[in-house]
Amino acid sequence: MANIEITCINKPDRNSRHEHITHLGNSTGKWTREAVIGWIESKEHTFYTNVKGETAYIGVVTPAQGSKYLRTYADKEWNDNLLALSECR
Repeated sequence: MANIEITCINKPDRNSRHEHITHLGNSTGKWTREAVIGWIESKEHTFYTNVKGETAYIGVVTPAQGSKYLRTYADKEWNDNLLALSECR
């Protein structure tokens, strides 16, 4: 199992809060949202962000309707730290 830091994201429209993240990555690679969700759910890998020295682990949210998505979890709260990351190249 690898513990992977996520440092960037991609969305179809970076400024839209209504569109899902499509890819997550770092300096060594970029993965689809679906792949990251699969690895988290299978416990194959864990993912986290480190923004301003604060580590937050990434978890899968399964809404009553719609697609699964990813959010960070820190200090016993779900938050939107992923949206603060830069765009992956």
